[in-house]
Amino acid sequence: MSGPPLPEDRDQRTGADPRDPWAGPPQPDPAWGDPAPPGWGEPEPTWPAHPGPPWPPPAPRRDGRAARLLGAGSAVLLLGVTGGFAGALLQERWGGARTYPTVTLPAPAPGTTARPEGSVAAIAAAALPSVVSLQVEGSGGAGTGSGFVLDAGVDGGAAAFVLTNNHVVAGAYDDGVTVLFQDGAQAPGEVVGADASYDLAVVRVERPGLRALAMGDSGSVVVGDRVVAVGAPLGLQGTVTEGIVSALNRPVSAGGDGAGEASYIQAIQTDAAINPGNSGGPLLDASGQVVGVNSAIASVPVVGGSAGSIGLGFSIPSEQARRTAEQLIRTGRAVHPVIRVSLDSQYRGEGVRVVDQPGAVQAGGPGDRAGLLPGDVVLAVDGRPVTEPAELIVDIRARQPGDTVTLTVRRGGQDLEVPVTLEADG
Repeated sequence: MSGPPLPEDRDQRTGADPRDPWAGPPQPDPAWGDPAPPGWGEPEPTWPAHPGPPWPPPAPRRDGRAARLLGAGSAVLLLGVTGGFAGALLQERWGGARTYPTVTLPAPAPGTTARPEGSVAAIAAAALPSVVSLQVEGSGGAGTGSGFVLDAGVDGGAAAFVLTNNHVVAGAYDDGVTVLFQDGAQAPGEVVGADASYDLAVVRVERPGLRALAMGDSGSVVVGDRVVAVGAPLGLQGTVTEGIVSALNRPVSAGGDGAGEASYIQAIQTDAAINPGNSGGPLLDASGQVVGVNSAIASVPVVGGSAGSIGLGFSIPSEQARRTAEQLIRTGRAVHPVIRVSLDSQYRGEGVRVVDQPGAVQAGGPGDRAGLLPGDVVLAVDGRPVTEPAELIVDIRARQPGDTVTLTVRRGGQDLEVPVTLEADG
């Protein structure tokens, strides 16, 4: 009983098993390439190269391989001849009686590309001209991402501001950005401002006649709402996916640990398919308004990378995105609310503990003025429990300087309600 063909029994040029006359050249899946270097956009897909010229003929020799290859070729030729002979016999036998020259099949019914308002197709048709793909190439690497027109009235309508993620364009201040539009046109872009903490960036591009997407109210989004994600996953521009809002106020911290400054997002979670390259693209509600900026995904690690979308995508709420974008356009930097205390990342008990040593509560800062002490354990923010430092940071960063939050603090076995007024960093 023969086993599967050994590697040396396969044609080195095609990978086919020469003992299988039906085997042809394998059809490789697209090789999507390695992830982009830290700080860059999503990796650009690398498609399979076209087949090269035929291999040079091997030096003349006689061995078992040559005989097997010749045998395989002979078998295919024999089957081809046999098939042609059988076809000729059938044609002669039936004499063309099985054809019907006068038959005309019904024409397709008249159709229309119009779709009802509020349908995914209608939302996509309205949004796609305002969604762009961004390409970044420079000394730090290359990558792609997505973005959308935030303001089309720059310089009297001659230019526009595009909103995207910081990690898409990070490092592009010197090397620049290429903006690709849905109609195939492209133009150079300039990074106006970027913020790693909120993972947002604004790019200026000169092109008249663009239309900005309307920003919606992310505060009115509820779990179960239908949403549409638009972008260029894996460089495939103009891709549209649909899903629902599956959770709100999801604390997400990405980056850090050598991959650049960490970002902190109190995210909208969605099961709409989001993949590398979707970053910076809009998350739209049923009216076609932007309620989020797609920023991160959770995926299952696999050998050599990750498995892509598993239905856990995260978007920066539109209110946070609008506020930060306005700051970046006006001043080139974003403002972060802080309480100026150091948190203990090694603590594993309930809540989040302030580092128990002098200086953990900065003198004169918001926490100090509110009466926070080293060793205090923060259990909740405005009644919402926190269990790790990133959750507390995300909750604070989602607010504005001047806002007052109430921290539930445990000190010496007693729970206290401590109001803290946030201030701007810097």
